[in-house]
Amino acid sequence: MHETDSLSAAAVTPTPAAPPVSHARFTIGDVVRHRMFDFRGVIFDVDPVFANTDEWYDAIPEAIRPRKDQPFYHLLAENIESSYVAYVSQQNLVADDSDEPVDHPAIPGLFTGFAEGRYRLKQEHRH
Repeated sequence: MHETDSLSAAAVTPTPAAPPVSHARFTIGDVVRHRMFDFRGVIFDVDPVFANTDEWYDAIPEAIRPRKDQPFYHLLAENIESSYVAYVSQQNLVADDSDEPVDHPAIPGLFTGFAEGRYRLKQEHRH
């Protein structure tokens, strides 16, 4: 085999395709509700694809386990009993149309004001 033959063979070898990635439907400050479970929250961070541990992912029952190739959102969440931080796939979130603020103790540290169903990120937390 000539050197040019190996170069042309390498040039036509296809590179593996990256997995499809959805575009984020929600943004920081949006108030959302979980599609299946009774909680809502405000988004404070977005991962373009799954970025948690395999142990966390494997703990989700397989029948309802979301795909990893979609945005995942970090929420300051609340339900009727408590407030907490949640990590939720895009497929399991819907916009919350209640126009009610979220009751979470960390909100004043990250956000200012609540208007038109969303929070405004404090200036010092923007990049």
